[in-house]
This record gives sequence, C-alpha cells and structure tokens, in this order.
Amino acid sequence: MPTAPSRSVARQKRHQRIRLNVDGTTVRPRLAVFRSLNQIYAQVIDDGAGRTLAAASSLEREFSASKGTKSEHARKVGALIAERAKAAGVTKVVFDRAGFRYHGRVRALAEGARESGLDF
Repeated sequence: MPTAPSRSVARQKRHQRIRLNVDGTTVRPRLAVFRSLNQIYAQVIDDGAGRTLAAASSLEREFSASKGTKSEHARKVGALIAERAKAAGVTKVVFDRAGFRYHGRVRALAEGARESGLDF
C-alpha cells in the first residue's frame, strides 16, 4: 500500500517545481527564503555567478535580545535583507518561497523587504 510523502518531501518537490521557473540573474537576483520551526533565513543569490550577495537570519544578535513573535522577527529579517541587498547594489529581486506557502512568516518577510525598498 503506497504511503503519503512526508511534509518535508512534499515541500522539496514543490521547491523543485518552483525552481524550474524562478532563476536569479545579475540584473534580478533571487531572494531565497527558508523557514525552520523556530528561525527564518533569507539570501539574495545570483544564480548565474553562483554567489550569495546578501544574507540575513533571525539567529543574528539583534534578534536574540529582542522579544516578539516569530512573524515580527520575520518582518525585521525582511527589512534587514533589503538594507543589505541595497548596500550590495540590488533593488529588484525574484522571490523564491522555496515550496513554503505564501502565508505567515514567509509573507511577513516579503512585506518587510517590500517596505524597505526591495522590488519584487
């Protein structure tokens, strides 16, 4: 009797389907998001050169001292990644949600990045 795939395997399959269409270029790099149970990570990646241009996560010192919900931390990570991307000369990105639903913390990160000036 076939069994249903686990949630992580299903997410990885969705991520592979998304990556067929989403590709970061030098002009418009990819904003990749990863959401674990307690943390959220974001990277701005130029897939053509294979380089990470900017990165931010909720594991950084400024988040460990501050109180707040995981969604509030995700919004702050979005603002932080936008600042670092702008410092690297990036204003337009392609959003890669990595198979996660555009909901909750992933959405909060995207809104924080948009509010800080990233265009996607």
